[in-house]
Amino acid sequence: MPEPLLSVRALDAYYGDFQALFGVSISVQRGQAVAVIGANGAGKSTLLKSIAGLMRSRPDAIVFDGVPIGNLPAHAVARRGIALVPEGRRLFPSLTVEENLLIGGQGGRPGPWTLARIYELFPVLAERRHMPSTSLSGGQQQMAAIGRALMSNPTLLLCDEVSLGLAPIVVREIYARLPSLLAEGLSLIIVEQDIVQALKAANHVYCLQEGRVALAGAAGTLTREAISAAYFGA
Repeated sequence: MPEPLLSVRALDAYYGDFQALFGVSISVQRGQAVAVIGANGAGKSTLLKSIAGLMRSRPDAIVFDGVPIGNLPAHAVARRGIALVPEGRRLFPSLTVEENLLIGGQGGRPGPWTLARIYELFPVLAERRHMPSTSLSGGQQQMAAIGRALMSNPTLLLCDEVSLGLAPIVVREIYARLPSLLAEGLSLIIVEQDIVQALKAANHVYCLQEGRVALAGAAGTLTREAISAAYFGA
């Protein structure tokens, strides 16, 4: 196997005295979509926050493109090519849709993603570009959050709870865009509670249970019984 784009190696994570992750190891190959599934409180979002530099770890716990980044702050991680689409979208309510998107490009990383490309991917954002972000529906806000992350021209896109609170038809519409992102050379980590969507979208799946990797494997090889046992700790 080629050297992974991302290697998370025996990662521990803490909130004060509370330990949220226990020796978690995952890897992402270039051009691969990896799903991280698990129940609420399993440690999924903590894993993404750690990768994105929002939570510090030892340097070699997270290696990206051959470089240890576990101790880097979030802005330095973003400059290296990792972008996070946070849970809850977290758009700036005082700014327009287009202003939110432009913030994503402030790092100045070269790459294919421009406003024109984002509007091509999500035409509804072009229609609402001058409207406040608060005027968007939940699904449109998720599209804007993905667009903002893409504007940083990342190599690795981290998507936290893409489908949370959205209608099934909107979820399908957003997931239908993901293959085109992979075709652009992006790699993806998708944190998702919707197991069916996760298995459809991903090449490889990791299931977290109480802060530990309970199951890992190629998406097409994992049985429902194995996933259920890992998910619920049965």
